[in-house]
Amino acid sequence: MRLNDPLITEFSFKGETYSIDLSFDNVLDVFDVLYDEVLNPLEKAETALNLLIGCVPDSDVIDMWNLIYQEFIKIENETSIEYDLQGNPMPVQQEHEQLIDLSIDAESIYASFQQAYGVNLYKEQGKLHWHEFQSLLNGLPDETIMKRIIQIRAWKPKNTDSPDYKANMEKLQRKYSLAREEVE
Repeated sequence: MRLNDPLITEFSFKGETYSIDLSFDNVLDVFDVLYDEVLNPLEKAETALNLLIGCVPDSDVIDMWNLIYQEFIKIENETSIEYDLQGNPMPVQQEHEQLIDLSIDAESIYASFQQAYGVNLYKEQGKLHWHEFQSLLNGLPDETIMKRIIQIRAWKPKNTDSPDYKANMEKLQRKYSLAREEVE
C-alpha cells in the first residue's frame, strides 16, 4: 500500500480493464470460497472472480485469479494467514507463527475496530477497502482485545516469569488458541 496511490478499483489484464470490488467483506467471502473443500481449484478461481469482478473470463481464469491474488489480496504481514494459490493455508513457520485468524477472531476484530477507531465493520461492508482494513488491523493499539489476544498467542515463557504467571498465560493460550475448535 502506498499513500500516494489511489485504492484499487480496477485493473488491466491482457489489454482489458476490469472493475474490481475489493471491499473487505467481499475479500473475506473470497477467503470462504478458498477454504471450501468441495470446490476444485478452477471452481474456486471462477467463484472468486465472479465475486470480485462480477464475471468469469472466457479464458485464462487461473492466470487472472493468480494476478488478483498476488497483487491485491495476499496478506503480507507476519501475524496473518498466508494462503497458497488454491486458497489453502500455508504451513506456519516457527519464526512467523500464525497469531490471527480472520474467521475465528471475527468478534474480537469487530470489537477492536469499534474500540480503537469507532468503526462499525458491519456499516463499512461494501465500503472499506481490503487494503484499508489490513492497515487498520495491523495498526490496532495494544489496549484492544485483538492485540491482547495476539500478545497472549505470541507469549513464550521466560525463566524470570513466576509459576503463577506462567500458569495463567498457559491457560489464556489454551483459551485463545487458534486450534480451539478442535479442542472444544
